[in-house]
Amino acid sequence: MGSQEIINIENDFTLIRFQNDGNEIFHVKKHINQGLIQFHFGIKGKAKFVFNQGNYALDLNEEKSLLFYNPQKELPLDLELAPNSWVISVIISIQKFHSLFSNEANHIPFLSPENNDKKYYKEENISPSMAIVLSQMFHYTLNPSIKNLYYKGKGYELLSLFFNRNEDPNAEQCPFLIDEENVLKIKKAKEIIINNMAEPPGLEDLAEQVGLSLKKLKMGFKQIYGDTVYGFLFDYKMDYARQLLDSGSYNVNEVGLKIGYSTGSHFIAAFKKKFATTPKKYLMSLSSNT
Repeated sequence: MGSQEIINIENDFTLIRFQNDGNEIFHVKKHINQGLIQFHFGIKGKAKFVFNQGNYALDLNEEKSLLFYNPQKELPLDLELAPNSWVISVIISIQKFHSLFSNEANHIPFLSPENNDKKYYKEENISPSMAIVLSQMFHYTLNPSIKNLYYKGKGYELLSLFFNRNEDPNAEQCPFLIDEENVLKIKKAKEIIINNMAEPPGLEDLAEQVGLSLKKLKMGFKQIYGDTVYGFLFDYKMDYARQLLDSGSYNVNEVGLKIGYSTGSHFIAAFKKKFATTPKKYLMSLSSNT
């Protein structure tokens, strides 16, 4: 099932999170005003941007980004998001963008005076440091009251990393981030704990399975997913439990067993910790809303 979340950071600065965890293509059409720059980041899976009523298309693959800018005409957003795919888009006005880089405009090809009136399309790789920021934006777990401020900071961080021409800015502070292979190992660790959520491996065993030291696993997981390994798994299990309850196919005990709780009371306590209500009350609220 596909969804989009629009986060208006400022008047001329918008983030959109597209998520399709279903089995069918999720199609989104959205009007975009002329003079706006579009950045699209493929986090997972595959997407396609369609132009001119389907006469032209550009693919957005995992770990790739696309930049669109056309000062002469509007570029409406026509997105086909494949099953099990995630994309984050940043839409920002050219005026706002110029103000960010006013002293360094010659650093960015399409901001140079001779290109002011030219259209611009570019595909780039997503660097490991950008991948971490994008993942943090997708796995937001902080208090809702600071959500806008958090996304504003992450949006600007993402743009600065996109145009960074030097060595990775985090290289000195954290050697972990410059190693793309380690990032892939952390992603593998996430897949292992999700696939074995009912009986997850211990941290040392997990580190051994993916070929990292315990320290690098803990540090890297926190940087990429914004939480500890088991903190992330707890949130994932509770969200999955809620989806199972939503389906109407399982009772409370069955859901608890599916995600690894041998006793109903432990599952109920965990669910209440996450959602401030019991699974039974949650089910009752579902039935009362239908």
